[in-house]
Amino acid sequence: MGKIVKVSGPLVVATGMLDANMSDVVRVGEDRLIGEILNMTGDAASIQVYEETSGLGPGAEVVTTGAQLSVELGPGLLENIYDGIQRPLEGIMAVCGSNIKRGIEVPALDREKKWTFVPTAKVGDKVIGGDFLGDVQETPSVVQHIMVPVGVSGTIKSITGGDFTVTETVATLETDNGETKELCMMQKWPVRVGRPYTKKFPPKTPLQSGQRVIDTLFPVAKGGTAAVPGPFGSGKPVV
Repeated sequence: MGKIVKVSGPLVVATGMLDANMSDVVRVGEDRLIGEILNMTGDAASIQVYEETSGLGPGAEVVTTGAQLSVELGPGLLENIYDGIQRPLEGIMAVCGSNIKRGIEVPALDREKKWTFVPTAKVGDKVIGGDFLGDVQETPSVVQHIMVPVGVSGTIKSITGGDFTVTETVATLETDNGETKELCMMQKWPVRVGRPYTKKFPPKTPLQSGQRVIDTLFPVAKGGTAAVPGPFGSGKPVV
């Protein structure tokens, strides 16, 4: 726990944060505003607050959660509408109405809704991070693949189909060191950490956009990236 010594718009500086780390999520002030540590200098932390900081001043407490800013991945993600830090706007409206209350804490994925889990792996299978455990029909056209979390490997001891919430156990795994790990349909992933991959394919196939000026003067590759700069009204969204 630290104390605020400076407030400059959304940027807050707090001291007494020796136990905190860069990219940690913190709760600021009595309203528990959500923020992220951008920089550490000794015991002083520079914090980006993602909510309105009016009324916040020196002496207010800052508490670190000890976790990085992360997203929740799992069934229900595609059906929801989120703000920039994955707060579910419909869930917030159900709690506090049309105006978002500062410091409100609502989980990104619904903890009560049940999803039908259909196993595709079976007992005795050896799996590693990224392997499929089963499927969830999230929408009429989208199937959500439930995967083994990154960094986890071992042998499946049990796996059960049926209706579960995102936090209920759908499978148990015996890890390589003999421990038993329970797996659910939800994973958390830090936003500052890139997802790992086994092999990265180079973008070498042209993407035919159908716009001759783009395909001739600014060709784009499938799987690659492109920037579309321009002033207001120049047609960026149309492109």
